[in-house]
Amino acid sequence: MTAPITVLTIIAVLAAAFGTLAAGAYAGRGARSTSDFLVASRSIGPGWNAAAIAGEYLSAASFLGVAGLVAKYGADALWYPIGFTAGYLALLLFVSSPLRRSGAYTVPDFAEFRLASTRARKVAMIVVVGICVLYLVPQLQGAGLSLNILLGLPPWIGVTAIGLLVIGNVVGGGMRSVTFAQAVQYWLKLTAIAVPALALAVLFLHGDDRLGEPLPPRVETATTISVERTVSVTVDDPIGVRIDGAPAARGTVVVEQGSTVRLAAGSATPVVSDAPQTGAQWAASGGGLGGDHPLYQVLSLMVATFLGAVGLPHVLVRFYTNPDGRAARRTALNVIAALSVFYLFPTVLGALARIWTPQVLTTGNTDAAVLLLPTAAIGGGWGAVLGSLVAAGAIAAFLATSSGLLVSIAGVMSTDLLPAGVRSFRISALIGGLVPVGLALGAGTLDLSRSVGLVFAVSAATLCPLLLLGIWWRGLTAVGATAGLVVGGITSATAVVLVVSGVVDDAAAAGWPAAIVDYPAAVTVPLTFATMIAVSLATRASVPSGVAGIFAAMHVPERLGLGVERTP
Repeated sequence: MTAPITVLTIIAVLAAAFGTLAAGAYAGRGARSTSDFLVASRSIGPGWNAAAIAGEYLSAASFLGVAGLVAKYGADALWYPIGFTAGYLALLLFVSSPLRRSGAYTVPDFAEFRLASTRARKVAMIVVVGICVLYLVPQLQGAGLSLNILLGLPPWIGVTAIGLLVIGNVVGGGMRSVTFAQAVQYWLKLTAIAVPALALAVLFLHGDDRLGEPLPPRVETATTISVERTVSVTVDDPIGVRIDGAPAARGTVVVEQGSTVRLAAGSATPVVSDAPQTGAQWAASGGGLGGDHPLYQVLSLMVATFLGAVGLPHVLVRFYTNPDGRAARRTALNVIAALSVFYLFPTVLGALARIWTPQVLTTGNTDAAVLLLPTAAIGGGWGAVLGSLVAAGAIAAFLATSSGLLVSIAGVMSTDLLPAGVRSFRISALIGGLVPVGLALGAGTLDLSRSVGLVFAVSAATLCPLLLLGIWWRGLTAVGATAGLVVGGITSATAVVLVVSGVVDDAAAAGWPAAIVDYPAAVTVPLTFATMIAVSLATRASVPSGVAGIFAAMHVPERLGLGVERTP
């Protein structure tokens, strides 16, 4: 599936890409010190910082993936945007101010400050790099998908081009450069998602009531669908449906990779078998996300997204850029407002995608829905204008999130593996950017929100327990924290590997094993908390002797002068 290629689309993609480089170069022109590159010299105000956080947090999964999952699964998919936003409540209430007062520059730096252990710092560094790399891969793959749909380019070109642009932006000015660009990109993404959503909503309200149809959506014109990966679809009404030239049979059909599905005008769209098959099922909650245990899926997804936000390295580093803890709290509050406004619009587009781009329900590649919607619904000049705006927003989404992730990778690598300094940061950014590009070219693909949801599960099972227990429980020891990070990292990373490699699907697994592997957070997060607490209690004699002073620095207001300020 590709959108019509227009001059406006090409201009929009190039403008978003090179505009990011220009904005980064302008903001980073004064970056000289390590503090500039790591935390923008702690000089970012709450309003600007909140826009930058929202800009990098609203990734490809938010811009494209949420709408796709809403189109595919309906009401239950709304737990993704709810969880992505609600996670900031935990950050606001429990993490933002104490973390800023710790004076740390990175999460591993916090681990050493709190636990007085270089071993805990190194383990935390490995976890941070792992999470950022896992998060970067779907961003780059999404870029490849988008440029393939928008411009007809092979996916590897999009992966490589966006990867190199991100590396160039981060190497040029670090956090100072990235912050300015990401703040601008938030407003670009909000505009790029809101304007098409409002325009299509008005079009829908003025004469189209197909959203509640009892049968799978029907195509208005003859449609040809190229299937790029093997899927199982349900054909409810086979009239006018042909697969590789042969009439389709009613029931469940396996469509092989490379096949072509042709739908005559008015034909009912075959829908991937794990998605709701009727409008009523799509609109109702409780059906889950294509598994055998829908309640467990939803609960585990809530745990992953709510607690995963607490441990995301590229989000946490933002609170180090605030001048004080009060500004960090205000930043977190502003982010909640920014995300709440944004997520209204992908939800609308996901619902409308069932009307104007139902073919994505046949391929299962629902990430393409937002990119295809404007020209499918409106067409002509206005459709091209809206399509180019969406294209610019999509490119901004990939660049903003990828830049923040790469800053986090370069920050921990340059302070933990190399001599501190700007040169080390730039070398780390180059290495840390090239590795995910290679992985993105060779790894399998999932729906963007599913991929990012798995990364949130890893974060929730590793850095979240470290931060919450480290900030609020004096009994946490270095041995306990390290044991928890190892247990949570191994179990959640194993689940990611099994899902991405297709082992679960290939084995035709069903029941609880498949549900736990697909949505591991409900198991891995309690396991990590229990491990950290149990091992810490068993090694309580090794609690750092200065823990009272450490807690005072994290929890006493800055005006009393007990906060920590350090220079990298």
